[in-house]
Formats: sequence, C-alpha cells, structure tokens
Amino acid sequence: MPTPTDTAEFLEELNGGAFASQIGHALSEVAAGVVDHGKTGKLVITLDFSQIGESSQVKIKHKLDYKVPTKRGTRSENTSLDTPMHVGTGGKITLFAEKHDQLFSREQAPITPRT
Repeated sequence: MPTPTDTAEFLEELNGGAFASQIGHALSEVAAGVVDHGKTGKLVITLDFSQIGESSQVKIKHKLDYKVPTKRGTRSENTSLDTPMHVGTGGKITLFAEKHDQLFSREQAPITPRT
C-alpha cells in the first residue's frame, strides 16, 4: 500500500516554497475578483510527473493557471516551473532521499577508534 505524501510539506518544497506562495497569492486575487465583480473565477494547478533517467527521482512540472474576473472581463496569469523530488518507500515524495540505516554498527566498523 502506498505511503501518503505529506501534502503541505510537498507544496512547500516545490520551487523552494515559491509555488505555495504563488498559490496563496492567486487564491486571494481570484476570490477578491469574484466578490468585487460578482462573476466566477478559476484557479487550476497542474502537476506533471516524469522519471529522471532510471533513478527513483521524478521531475515534477508544476503549473498554476488562474483567471480573475474584472469589471469588463477577466485577467489571467500562469506560471510553470519544475522541481526534482525523490520517491521513497511506498511512493512517498520528498525533496531529500530517505535516510537508511548505517551499513555497519559501531562494533563492526572497519576502522578502529583511536585510544
């Protein structure tokens, strides 16, 4: 069974947090336009995934497209960037690779400690 990705953390990691900030800005602009002009607005978030080589990493293209109602029509804006992410156990997506247990215990380490 897949391990769920932490959605809030995932969004904050896309483009170093800039994408989450852009979403917040767009949400406010669309909502304000809807209330100010009594018309509908729209915000679309698109995430496209592609594998990076044969690794357990994916490139996530994140696109934000929105339309703000105005007095005489609409104003639209879109932005698109991509962020490489790691896919861990069960499909969990994170910015950094999963930590794995050490290969050797302290007693099995091939280097003897200084005395």
